[in-house]
Amino acid sequence: MNLTYYLGWRLARLGSKTYFRGRAYHAERVPTQGPIILAANHASYVDPLLIGAPLARDIHYLARASLFRHPFANWLLRSVNTVPVERDSGGGAGLKAIFERLRAGAGILLFPEGTRTRDGRLQPARSGIGLVVIKSACPVVPVRVFGSFEAYGRHMRFPLPKPVVVKFGLALDFVALRTEARTCSKERLKAIYQQVADEIMDAIARLEPCADRTRFP
Repeated sequence: MNLTYYLGWRLARLGSKTYFRGRAYHAERVPTQGPIILAANHASYVDPLLIGAPLARDIHYLARASLFRHPFANWLLRSVNTVPVERDSGGGAGLKAIFERLRAGAGILLFPEGTRTRDGRLQPARSGIGLVVIKSACPVVPVRVFGSFEAYGRHMRFPLPKPVVVKFGLALDFVALRTEARTCSKERLKAIYQQVADEIMDAIARLEPCADRTRFP
């Protein structure tokens, strides 16, 4: 971790523990080094902070490019491993940055739903994450955040001190589909992208809180 990321990470851990009374399950399932894709549900702006806080490694995040326009914001976001993404341009530059970071051994947090939920329920997965998974060779760890919609959903102006829980699942392996994708038709390839996205979303949906919890240290 660079210094800026480390300081932000410490603040995120403190806020998760005190303000949100955060709990994390099975953060050890995320490797401490090497490329990894974290795939999580998305209910709040604070989800990236809650997911990154219990991990003993730095994680890279995506954010809309408009947030980088101010020089200070541009410096700060980039120094905490944030990748700018143009939502209306097809995301080519963002995808290139994601693959470059994965090849360099980084961990990337992606939201299969693409945007924050409006009602707190899980949304259908979009195929974009399937493309990233198929074109990389990285394991995928499903992650589910509980309580962040109640704490700071998109309908709220300020975060509330509601309890949150983050649970990390077992890594998913898509070797067979990656192999098929090398030689299949374009039509089938699109279906594979969506199939991968749906399987990831199903894995997220199956995660539930459990009793053997580990608090944010």
